[in-house]
Amino acid sequence: MENKQRNEERKARTRRLIERGAVLEGIFPLAADLSGVEVKAFLIALSHLPGAAELAAKLPKSGDKP
Repeated sequence: MENKQRNEERKARTRRLIERGAVLEGIFPLAADLSGVEVKAFLIALSHLPGAAELAAKLPKSGDKP
């Protein structure tokens, strides 16, 4: 039973990561050619742009219903 739950959680996480990666590449097509370290550095740089913290604060929290 525990293995089944862990497997379902792993599948859900994998799907979420694939979906978010697709969104990232759809918005920033060149991201497909970047390494993981480069993507991380790019996203960190974006997070330091003016207004980024305020925008992030307005996002729904994980688990919140829309």
